[in-house]
Amino acid sequence: MRITIYLLSIILANVITARFAPVELGPLIIPYGTLFIGLTLVMRDMVQNRFGRHQTYILIGVALLLSALTSYSLGDQLWVVFASTLSFIISETADTEIYTRFKLPFVKRVLFSGVVAGFLDSSIFVIIGISPLGLNFVPWELVPYAILGQWVAKVLMQLIVAGGIRQVVIKLNIYEPNISEVH
Repeated sequence: MRITIYLLSIILANVITARFAPVELGPLIIPYGTLFIGLTLVMRDMVQNRFGRHQTYILIGVALLLSALTSYSLGDQLWVVFASTLSFIISETADTEIYTRFKLPFVKRVLFSGVVAGFLDSSIFVIIGISPLGLNFVPWELVPYAILGQWVAKVLMQLIVAGGIRQVVIKLNIYEPNISEVH
Protein backbone atom coordinates (compact mmCIF):
# COMPACT_ATOMS: atom_id res chain seq x y z
CA MET A 1 0.00 0.00 0.00
CA ARG A 2 2.79 2.46 0.89
CA ILE A 3 4.47 1.90 -2.48
CA THR A 4 1.19 2.62 -4.26
CA ILE A 5 0.65 5.81 -2.25
CA TYR A 6 4.25 6.87 -2.91
CA LEU A 7 3.90 6.41 -6.67
CA LEU A 8 0.39 7.91 -6.87
CA SER A 9 1.49 10.99 -4.91
CA ILE A 10 4.19 11.61 -7.53
CA ILE A 11 1.69 11.32 -10.37
CA LEU A 12 -0.83 13.53 -8.56
CA ALA A 13 1.82 16.18 -7.89
CA ASN A 14 2.63 16.33 -11.60
CA VAL A 15 -1.02 16.36 -12.72
CA ILE A 16 -2.13 19.01 -10.24
CA THR A 17 0.88 21.22 -10.94
CA ALA A 18 0.22 20.99 -14.69
CA ARG A 19 -3.52 21.69 -14.37
CA PHE A 20 -3.72 24.50 -11.82
CA ALA A 21 -1.95 27.84 -11.50
CA PRO A 22 0.12 28.26 -8.35
CA VAL A 23 -1.40 29.89 -5.29
CA GLU A 24 0.18 33.10 -4.07
CA LEU A 25 0.20 33.61 -0.31
CA GLY A 26 1.59 37.06 0.15
CA PRO A 27 4.95 36.94 -1.59
CA LEU A 28 5.12 33.12 -1.57
CA ILE A 29 4.40 31.19 -4.76
CA ILE A 30 3.19 27.62 -4.16
CA PRO A 31 2.16 25.20 -6.90
CA TYR A 32 -0.70 23.02 -5.67
CA GLY A 33 1.26 19.87 -6.53
CA THR A 34 3.83 20.87 -3.90
CA LEU A 35 1.46 19.58 -1.23
CA PHE A 36 1.77 16.09 -2.71
CA ILE A 37 5.57 16.31 -2.75
CA GLY A 38 5.43 16.57 1.05
CA LEU A 39 3.41 13.35 1.05
CA THR A 40 5.84 11.77 -1.42
CA LEU A 41 8.84 12.42 0.82
CA VAL A 42 7.10 10.91 3.87
CA MET A 43 5.93 7.88 1.90
CA ARG A 44 9.49 7.37 0.67
CA ASP A 45 10.51 7.25 4.32
CA MET A 46 7.71 4.74 5.01
CA VAL A 47 8.90 2.58 2.10
CA GLN A 48 12.40 2.66 3.54
CA ASN A 49 11.06 1.68 6.98
CA ARG A 50 9.50 -1.44 5.51
CA PHE A 51 11.81 -2.45 2.66
CA GLY A 52 15.21 -0.98 3.51
CA ARG A 53 17.55 1.38 1.75
CA HIS A 54 18.53 -0.80 -1.22
CA GLN A 55 14.94 -1.55 -2.23
CA THR A 56 14.07 2.11 -1.71
CA TYR A 57 16.68 3.13 -4.28
CA ILE A 58 15.19 0.68 -6.78
CA LEU A 59 11.77 2.18 -6.14
CA ILE A 60 13.18 5.73 -6.49
CA GLY A 61 14.40 4.69 -9.95
CA VAL A 62 10.92 3.47 -10.86
CA ALA A 63 9.38 6.64 -9.43
CA LEU A 64 11.85 8.78 -11.35
CA LEU A 65 10.84 7.18 -14.65
CA LEU A 66 7.17 7.45 -13.75
CA SER A 67 7.56 11.12 -12.83
CA ALA A 68 9.42 11.99 -16.03
CA LEU A 69 6.92 10.11 -18.21
CA THR A 70 3.96 11.71 -16.45
CA SER A 71 5.45 15.19 -16.73
CA TYR A 72 6.25 14.70 -20.43
CA SER A 73 2.83 13.19 -21.21
CA LEU A 74 1.14 16.19 -19.56
CA GLY A 75 2.84 18.41 -22.11
CA ASP A 76 5.60 19.84 -19.95
CA GLN A 77 8.45 21.20 -21.99
CA LEU A 78 11.55 19.02 -22.01
CA TRP A 79 13.45 21.58 -19.94
CA VAL A 80 10.84 21.34 -17.18
CA VAL A 81 10.94 17.53 -17.39
CA PHE A 82 14.73 17.71 -17.06
CA ALA A 83 14.57 20.11 -14.09
CA SER A 84 11.90 18.00 -12.41
CA THR A 85 13.89 14.81 -12.96
CA LEU A 86 17.13 16.33 -11.68
CA SER A 87 15.48 17.84 -8.60
CA PHE A 88 13.68 14.55 -7.92
CA ILE A 89 16.77 12.34 -8.01
CA ILE A 90 18.84 14.73 -5.89
CA SER A 91 16.13 15.36 -3.29
CA GLU A 92 15.09 11.71 -3.01
CA THR A 93 18.72 10.65 -2.61
CA ALA A 94 19.32 13.30 0.06
CA ASP A 95 16.12 12.29 1.85
CA THR A 96 17.13 8.62 1.78
CA GLU A 97 20.66 9.20 3.03
CA ILE A 98 19.71 11.59 5.82
CA TYR A 99 16.81 9.39 6.91
CA THR A 100 19.19 6.41 6.98
CA ARG A 101 21.81 8.08 9.13
CA PHE A 102 19.66 9.81 11.75
CA LYS A 103 18.61 7.38 14.44
CA LEU A 104 15.82 9.49 15.86
CA PRO A 105 12.07 9.07 16.32
CA PHE A 106 10.11 8.92 13.06
CA VAL A 107 8.70 12.46 12.99
CA LYS A 108 12.12 13.99 13.74
CA ARG A 109 13.80 11.86 11.06
CA VAL A 110 11.13 12.92 8.58
CA LEU A 111 11.63 16.54 9.58
CA PHE A 112 15.42 16.53 9.24
CA SER A 113 15.52 14.58 6.00
CA GLY A 114 12.55 16.49 4.62
CA VAL A 115 13.88 19.96 5.39
CA VAL A 116 16.99 19.24 3.33
CA ALA A 117 15.23 17.24 0.59
CA GLY A 118 12.42 19.78 0.26
CA PHE A 119 14.88 22.65 -0.01
CA LEU A 120 16.95 20.87 -2.65
CA ASP A 121 13.85 19.85 -4.63
CA SER A 122 12.42 23.38 -4.55
CA SER A 123 15.68 25.19 -5.28
CA ILE A 124 16.85 22.97 -8.11
CA PHE A 125 13.47 22.87 -9.83
CA VAL A 126 12.81 26.61 -9.56
CA ILE A 127 16.31 27.72 -10.58
CA ILE A 128 16.87 25.24 -13.40
CA GLY A 129 13.30 24.80 -14.59
CA ILE A 130 11.29 27.97 -14.28
CA SER A 131 13.67 30.86 -13.52
CA PRO A 132 15.22 32.95 -16.33
CA LEU A 133 17.93 30.28 -16.43
CA GLY A 134 15.23 27.84 -17.59
CA LEU A 135 11.87 28.70 -19.13
CA ASN A 136 11.63 32.18 -17.59
CA PHE A 137 8.24 31.64 -15.93
CA VAL A 138 9.47 33.27 -12.71
CA PRO A 139 11.65 36.40 -12.85
CA TRP A 140 14.84 36.45 -10.77
CA GLU A 141 13.35 38.79 -8.16
CA LEU A 142 10.58 36.24 -7.44
CA VAL A 143 12.80 33.13 -7.46
CA PRO A 144 13.50 33.26 -3.68
CA TYR A 145 9.74 33.50 -3.00
CA ALA A 146 9.00 30.59 -5.31
CA ILE A 147 11.66 28.48 -3.57
CA LEU A 148 10.56 29.53 -0.09
CA GLY A 149 6.86 28.97 -0.82
CA GLN A 150 7.44 25.45 -2.12
CA TRP A 151 9.88 24.59 0.64
CA VAL A 152 7.63 25.75 3.48
CA ALA A 153 4.62 23.94 1.99
CA LYS A 154 6.60 20.69 1.60
CA VAL A 155 7.96 20.77 5.15
CA LEU A 156 4.56 21.56 6.65
CA MET A 157 2.91 18.76 4.69
CA GLN A 158 5.62 16.33 5.76
CA LEU A 159 5.09 17.17 9.41
CA ILE A 160 1.31 16.88 9.09
CA VAL A 161 1.51 13.56 7.23
CA ALA A 162 4.24 12.08 9.49
CA GLY A 163 2.42 13.13 12.65
CA GLY A 164 -0.85 11.73 11.30
CA ILE A 165 0.75 8.42 10.35
CA ARG A 166 2.35 8.15 13.79
CA GLN A 167 -0.99 8.80 15.51
CA VAL A 168 -2.79 6.20 13.38
CA VAL A 169 -0.05 3.61 13.98
CA ILE A 170 -0.20 4.18 17.74
CA LYS A 171 -4.00 4.33 17.91
CA LEU A 172 -4.40 1.09 15.92
CA ASN A 173 -1.57 -0.56 17.89
CA ILE A 174 0.27 -1.47 14.68
CA TYR A 175 3.93 -2.33 14.94
CA GLU A 176 5.90 -0.15 12.58
CA PRO A 177 9.67 0.09 13.14
CA ASN A 178 10.72 3.50 14.41
CA ILE A 179 7.11 4.77 14.49
CA SER A 180 5.28 2.70 17.08
CA GLU A 181 8.16 2.69 19.55
CA VAL A 182 7.72 5.25 22.30
CA HIS A 183 10.54 7.81 22.44
